[in-house]
Amino acid sequence: MVTIAEIEAAAARIAGAVQRTPLVYSDALSRATGARVLLKLENLQATGAFKERGAANRIALLSAAERARGVIAMSAGNHAQAVARHAQLAGINATIVMPRFTPTTKVMRTRAWGARVVLHGETLAEAADHAHELAAAEGLVFVHPYDDPAVIAGQGTMALEILEDAPDLDFLVVPTGGGGFLSGCAIAAKARRPGLTVYGVEVEAYAGFSQALAGQPIAVGGATIAEGIAVRDIGKLPLEILRDLGTEVLVVPEAAVEQAIALLIEGGKLVAEGAGAAGLAAVLTYPERFAGRTVALPICGGNIDSRTLANTLLRNLLRDGRILKILMEIPDRPGVLADISARIGNHGGNIIEVVHQRLFASPTVQAAHLEIMIEARDAEHGNAIVAVLEEVYTVKRM
Repeated sequence: MVTIAEIEAAAARIAGAVQRTPLVYSDALSRATGARVLLKLENLQATGAFKERGAANRIALLSAAERARGVIAMSAGNHAQAVARHAQLAGINATIVMPRFTPTTKVMRTRAWGARVVLHGETLAEAADHAHELAAAEGLVFVHPYDDPAVIAGQGTMALEILEDAPDLDFLVVPTGGGGFLSGCAIAAKARRPGLTVYGVEVEAYAGFSQALAGQPIAVGGATIAEGIAVRDIGKLPLEILRDLGTEVLVVPEAAVEQAIALLIEGGKLVAEGAGAAGLAAVLTYPERFAGRTVALPICGGNIDSRTLANTLLRNLLRDGRILKILMEIPDRPGVLADISARIGNHGGNIIEVVHQRLFASPTVQAAHLEIMIEARDAEHGNAIVAVLEEVYTVKRM
């Protein structure tokens, strides 16, 4: 088992190589959730994620012979960048195996830290198998992203910083994939603040820890925006630690993670990847647990693909009713489009996109189909615009 002494030693060991990130109060997120929300900005690390802590500690503990051999890791991105960076700082060769689905931004940033990147497999598990094969064939030292005592100790240093900065903390909510981050933080919290409640957070498609802790068979898989915590094989050592400490892991739906990403940008003015927003997603999903209490949320990663971010924001606008898509069947005669545009504009709506189909979409040549995407202030405003159009036309929400 990892001890608080090892976490404290890791904190001293990595000081200077890893940033001590700020813990900030967010008024906007506190008002949105009903809790007093503190954000630990791990997205400000050099590689954009907390993984720096575990990688720095593990690499610092390598022997001279291990350094000469070089290191290898498997990762969907953040551990990859962390190992690559700290290997480069230490003058050690690094090979990183990443699944083929890994966002381009993470692949490019890992290469930018001087690592050899190998894209292999459709899942993290397949990438891990290939990394172990390369390690055996080339004599490389395998740096596991979560099932390693030195990595767990390094990740736990974040909790030490939070506990020093927030003496009145009620909850610490930690996103978890393989469990190294959560278990390290849980150990630190138990030792330094025994009354503090630590929750883990998983997404529905990858709820391995909540299943295992409940004595259920692990069944995970599927697409998720939180690819940083999309882990098939959870850590054996982290599972043992979490069972021993009685740590509960909350499960959140995919839509809550997307909502949290958008809320962090609009309210917190912060960019977070899916895994980095999972803690806020838990507060949104289980508001009764956190109402009126002080909760610390690690924004544990900010490495989100630009296209994914754009699509997430648009999807959230659609859910909130600030963008609406409507389908109208209209008479095919002059002036109709101008009338519809005027009705929308006069009621404060902004037309984003129009698709006008005359030839094939309508059942008669005397009519046409019109698809319109409209920007509104909120759902109530959007409903008012639709009501104005319905006074004259047949309108269907899409």
